[in-house]
Amino acid sequence: MGRTLAIGDIHGGLRALKQLLNEKVEITEEDTIIFLGDYVDGWSDSAKVVSYLIELSKEYKCIFMRGNHDDLTHQWLESGTMTEKWLHHGGQSSIDGYARLNEEEKQEHLRFFSEMQNYYVDDQNRLFVHAGFTNLHGPEYEYYSTGFYWDRTLWEMALALDENIKIDSPFFPKRLQVFEAIFIGHTPVTRIGESFPVNKANIWNVDTGAAFKGSLSAIDVDSKKVWQSDPVYTLYPEESGRN
Repeated sequence: MGRTLAIGDIHGGLRALKQLLNEKVEITEEDTIIFLGDYVDGWSDSAKVVSYLIELSKEYKCIFMRGNHDDLTHQWLESGTMTEKWLHHGGQSSIDGYARLNEEEKQEHLRFFSEMQNYYVDDQNRLFVHAGFTNLHGPEYEYYSTGFYWDRTLWEMALALDENIKIDSPFFPKRLQVFEAIFIGHTPVTRIGESFPVNKANIWNVDTGAAFKGSLSAIDVDSKKVWQSDPVYTLYPEESGRN
């Protein structure tokens, strides 16, 4: 039986992704690899990360969540839409990377972006989503899709939750009762002083700050074994002053 692996936010760190998958995790064709989004906007290999993932999916079973940065880059590729905030938060690295791709490659990337999933539920009722959801009955009841890759309230709620509260308590959040486990990215755990994936209630946050001074992480969703790349900035010494 292969493993089911969840991979945190990559943010253009192709060197870290290759190291993680090939040297640390040592993926096999039996594994299912679930990427939690934010493949672009950060280190200089943003466009190359997408090309790598497209090729990876031809050999391995890969499932790709849509991240907020992926959505922003998709909008720019498709219509030229950009904002100063996006440019400030890594968008320029994607623009620079895509300047080196030809039109055929850009069209292939557009298909990749359009085919991403907002969320995925496996056969063990585990949810995989970039950011979160707000509806008490689950993501299929959401009115707007943007929350799947922008919402932070799910994680903020888990952080604020009394660790002694029982799941059968009337005060236990209904959102957390919908799934056996929830795997997210989006909000780096480095913000709370952590460097490994963090578990709060039944949520696992796998974003370990690869966009900044952290590593890129993978977690086996069954055993909870974690693998990590070297801190990503050390793999990009020529860019280390960026963050």
